[in-house]
Amino acid sequence: MVLSKKLHLCARVGLDFYEFLRDTDRTGVTDKSQLREIYNLEFRARSDGVKEPNFGSVLYSLKVSYRVTVKRDVVTFTRSVRAHDQDQWRAVRSRRPDSGPSVDPVQTELQPQRSLAKLLMKKLKTNRSTFISDKHGVRITSDHHFEDGRLQLTVTEAQQYVVKMFVENCGTAPVHFTYYTPLHFLRYFSLVDEHKVTRTKPLTLQSGDSYEVQLHFHCTLVGFYPATLAFEFKSHSQSTTAFHIVRFVEAHCMSSLGLELAPEAPYRQQAAIVLYSQGKSRIMDGQRPEGITVMQLKNEVPLKYYNLPKGVQQLVVALKRGSATDKTTLLESPLSFGNYWDKFRLLLQLEEHQMLSDMRRYNIPNSERGPADMSLDPCNRKLLILQVPGVSENRPSVLRGDQLLVYPTDDPSVKYRGYVHSVQQDSVRLGFSSELLSRFIEGMKFNVEFAVNRVPLRVQHRAAEIATEHMLEPVLFPALPTHNPDVLPGSLRLFDSQLERNQLQYQAVCHIVAGSSKPAPYLVFGPPGTGKTVTLVEAIKQIEKTEAGCHILACAPSNSAADLLCSRILHHVDLHKVYRMYASSRDPVCVPGDLKSCSNLVGDCYLFPPKEELMKFRILVTTLISAARLVSGNVPTGHFTHVFVDEAGHAVESECIIPLAGLLQAGSGQVVLAGDPKQLGPILRSPFAVKYGLGVSFLERIMTDFPQYQKKDGVFDNRFVTKLLKNYRSHPAILRIPNELFYDGELEVCADEIIRNSYCQWQHLPKKGFPVIFHAVTGIDERESNSPSFFNRAEAEVVVDYVKKLLETQRKKGLASISPRDIGIIAPYRKQVQKIRKALQKIQKDFKLKDMHQLKVGSVEEFQGQERRVILVSTVRSSPDYAEIDKTFHLGFVKNEKRFNVAVTRAKALLVVVGNPRVLKMDPVWSRFLQYCGDEGGLCGYVHSEEDEDVIARLASLSIHMQVEVETEESVVQQQLDPEWRSDL
Repeated sequence: MVLSKKLHLCARVGLDFYEFLRDTDRTGVTDKSQLREIYNLEFRARSDGVKEPNFGSVLYSLKVSYRVTVKRDVVTFTRSVRAHDQDQWRAVRSRRPDSGPSVDPVQTELQPQRSLAKLLMKKLKTNRSTFISDKHGVRITSDHHFEDGRLQLTVTEAQQYVVKMFVENCGTAPVHFTYYTPLHFLRYFSLVDEHKVTRTKPLTLQSGDSYEVQLHFHCTLVGFYPATLAFEFKSHSQSTTAFHIVRFVEAHCMSSLGLELAPEAPYRQQAAIVLYSQGKSRIMDGQRPEGITVMQLKNEVPLKYYNLPKGVQQLVVALKRGSATDKTTLLESPLSFGNYWDKFRLLLQLEEHQMLSDMRRYNIPNSERGPADMSLDPCNRKLLILQVPGVSENRPSVLRGDQLLVYPTDDPSVKYRGYVHSVQQDSVRLGFSSELLSRFIEGMKFNVEFAVNRVPLRVQHRAAEIATEHMLEPVLFPALPTHNPDVLPGSLRLFDSQLERNQLQYQAVCHIVAGSSKPAPYLVFGPPGTGKTVTLVEAIKQIEKTEAGCHILACAPSNSAADLLCSRILHHVDLHKVYRMYASSRDPVCVPGDLKSCSNLVGDCYLFPPKEELMKFRILVTTLISAARLVSGNVPTGHFTHVFVDEAGHAVESECIIPLAGLLQAGSGQVVLAGDPKQLGPILRSPFAVKYGLGVSFLERIMTDFPQYQKKDGVFDNRFVTKLLKNYRSHPAILRIPNELFYDGELEVCADEIIRNSYCQWQHLPKKGFPVIFHAVTGIDERESNSPSFFNRAEAEVVVDYVKKLLETQRKKGLASISPRDIGIIAPYRKQVQKIRKALQKIQKDFKLKDMHQLKVGSVEEFQGQERRVILVSTVRSSPDYAEIDKTFHLGFVKNEKRFNVAVTRAKALLVVVGNPRVLKMDPVWSRFLQYCGDEGGLCGYVHSEEDEDVIARLASLSIHMQVEVETEESVVQQQLDPEWRSDL
């Protein structure tokens, strides 16, 4: 039986009471009324200020935990309690300030074990060396090596392990071994000694004597299990002063897989290597790739460089010191139309400054590799191939047409600019000048410097500048409405008939078509899985059908989201009316086949037609960044009557306004934004850009700052915003907590019943019918080599075990078949992603699967907007030391409710979360989720007891110090998450 917290504490008090009876030679008392009298008059009154529960509560808790039997008025303690003397401690409380490790029993009373354990644990924090030291001739050793009082064991899963400890008297006088005990509850340890030493049965050790105490460990759950053991001695049998020696034992229980995932090398923090050339270098330009772009769209509006001013470094230093300057005053000022351009210019400069520092991590040589060598391309002898591990994952982002610098390690006087002709799996093909090709020989060693693509930053600068010039204040800072509600269109017949059955989606489409919010933006606020994109697409189709003179610009932050928009628009709109405009950096292989015929991809080349041709299309689809091409091409302001932005919460405001600034007429144009401010925004690297507001999306700012977008009397004004409520993705058990915490409990479950219930009878559910599992694991935060990113082997083992169970049980017991593509694994740290991928390779071999690569393992950002039938989440965190740094820099899941929300709302039918509950419950959001899983029967794995308070402290002591040991310019985001660099241009 699992006791509640209150009953568990009462049971512990009951065990203390039994110890009290034993130490006063009254364990033979069995009469219930007599025991009540002893408890009330003696035990409860033994120390001031300690309020114990009443006798009835204590007796009941002992009874339901099977520690006593009660027949009529006869109370009998069970054999397990009577035999468990070594886990009890007769303790003392000093009446004067304690000045050392000894515990003085003069003028003291009995004290429960838990209180003395707390006292000693507190002393260990401030005086650890005194307690772990051998003293007064007594030495404690082991058949394993104690280092600094600590013994670390690696125990394979299900193995029984015995540690022999030896208490030796190396002095000349006898010593009395009076007691030994753990300082916290031990679930998987047991202590054994021949004489069963207790305070009532001490053992005298003569000079030279050695006595063996055994610690047995047995556990089938992977994880970290610590034991803190205290040994008590007296110099004389009648002495009033005892002294203590403490030993720590830490058992790491893991499978063979856990051993394979061990750190490759001890973690050593190093500063980012920054390559600075000695003196000035001559730059030799390389060979640009030919034929990737045909530019018929003239650049009539110049794109300025917006270079970083010299004072940015000084500003960063001032911000770190907290110094006040004119620029810090601007940063701290609320955003307004009057300071709009100035503030965004400064925020973007801070972000670029940090991006440049972070990009240097990839410069070669670095902490992970030495100088680079290149090879001639066998297909084109004018190109060189450079190996860049991670480039296929945009770490760093290297796109077709980008450039980087190389120079021979022995000659920094000349740098050669290479242009990227193509990107392979882990290499890039580069075009250099004929001078480098003529001197190139196989085996030459090069230094390599990667560059930040500044085009996205430059177009954001320009957008903020143009927004003020073109007076977009009514759009960016909408005033309260003064007009009467617009007349909505008559009964609309929607292209997607399912939307007609969803009143909120239908309502949103009607208001967008009517332009009821103009000139203010219309917001479609959609929690996960509620159909934001299909609502936007329907509105686009309706406008295209009903408004003869319309021209629609549809955008999204990423190419994948823009492709989805375009694909769905084409379902009911003629192909010749729609144009998907890609950036020249987009790999042609990534363009969906069904979009090629309506896109600017011609063969392997991207064609940008003249603006007159572009203006003929009714619907133009681009990414936000690529919309800047239209501004540069001088498409007239007001040509686009409607601008739609999907996933608007996933873009910074200066990016979101690119398709508005210079293209939209504020008075007549209609802006529609769709997204969810409760989900993740973009990754930002500068902590100061985050602090001063760059991470707040346009969508979130509008919903937060302007009353017309907020609830009034419990409802939204549907002239300006519609909150979609029908969730078409997930099982109700999966939605319950996000719905409660973030969406006012308004979400309605509308997912397909067959899909959402497909794992309700899975044999590995702790409770059938509840497809949510929280699997508790006491793992350890680890790092390896020079990577500051965290991983947790125990959690990786558990996650992979669930994957095996899923693949083993498919098509059994009425379950639907499942393939790797139906499973997603989310982890907040890059190193954990890599460890899990490594572990999955073993499954691929065991199951002989060819499609294991379709099982996606990635960060929360990589799963934004996606869904899987089954989602597994590894939270990684097992040390509380990092909770605040996670909160400050928006890392991990702990202390970041948006990450939590995205992670747990990706699953359709089964959600499995693996983590350390003792750390996660420090956060109120996670605490509520844990409570929910416990109440509904979804908890499994390691179930902690209330006496495990020491475990968290021990985990913290194992973790690496949070303080930076070596100064580095890299952001914390770059160091710990190593996120993908943006590649959607």
